[in-house]
Amino acid sequence: MNIWSYIFKRVLLMLPTLIGVIAITFAVIQFVPGGPVEQALEELKGRAGVHESAGGGSAYRGRQGIDIDRVNEIKALYGFDKPPAERFWLMLKGFLTFDLGKSFYHHGDVWQLVKSKLPVSITIGLWTFFLTYLISVPLGIAKAVREGSRFDSLSSAVVLVGYSIPGFVLGVFLLVVFGGGSFLQWFPLRGLTSDDWATLSLLGKIKDYLWHITLPVLASVAGSFAVMTMLTKNTFLDEIRKQYVLTARAKGLSENKVLYKHVFRNALIPLVTGFPAAFIGAFFAGSLLIETLFSLDGLGLLSYESVIRRDYPVVMGTLYLFTLIGLAVKLLGDLCYVWADPRVQFESMAK
Repeated sequence: MNIWSYIFKRVLLMLPTLIGVIAITFAVIQFVPGGPVEQALEELKGRAGVHESAGGGSAYRGRQGIDIDRVNEIKALYGFDKPPAERFWLMLKGFLTFDLGKSFYHHGDVWQLVKSKLPVSITIGLWTFFLTYLISVPLGIAKAVREGSRFDSLSSAVVLVGYSIPGFVLGVFLLVVFGGGSFLQWFPLRGLTSDDWATLSLLGKIKDYLWHITLPVLASVAGSFAVMTMLTKNTFLDEIRKQYVLTARAKGLSENKVLYKHVFRNALIPLVTGFPAAFIGAFFAGSLLIETLFSLDGLGLLSYESVIRRDYPVVMGTLYLFTLIGLAVKLLGDLCYVWADPRVQFESMAK
């Protein structure tokens, strides 16, 4: 089986998974109380009560309830005048062309709304992902080579302390110490850019951008790099103790050649298979707390607010995008697995 046949088969298998996730979430939403129609009706009843108490009259229709025609009008406004099966089918047809519908709360296109929030999530996610691997892999290798040394013990203590502190707690600490709290005012409290961003030069924009993302990225990286560091160390230790490494050393190969030509490729396999989870985790795991803490208007905050406000088009649209990205990255991880270990064949992975 060649690579294109494998990709085609995997895409065909992704479709039921994607549709299943969307269908389950859509079905759950049908039983959640307090939807947009109920909220609109409650708002109308509240206005009715205010008018009655202010005017003292009893002719207002809200006293006996909302008129049925008004209820049907509100249902049609939010698309709930159609049966659930029809609404689900129309939603799937729209998703095929990335037509994610209209937001009930923001009164705009969901896809445009998501795109407007992407810069924040991409910034935090990509920096977290790359810094995690850039720090963790070399540090893990150094710890494996120097196992039991003072460096290994001290770095393990630092790594475990970083792992034990939740990202949002570290974020609060960084803001208090370096963000103009009780000590130093080295970094800004909120946002990705300054108010005068448009007037800055190219170099000034780069410096301003890096200045703003330093604290949120540090808070996001702290916990994730600890896991990757220990995984790298343990993986390299397992490989170093194998027979083929002793054989390579006995042949007179230098330590660097043994480490990077033989050990590195085999030890890379678990790290590569962890790419999808690390990538998705960097983008979405914990993003809500980081975005809220540093006043960053990204996808995490948008998704949370949409659930609270029962903004179902945004909930379903973001779920569709997150699931699609997750499945695509999982496929990319499998392709990287084959690239890292040529002994793995597509036929065995497709079974």
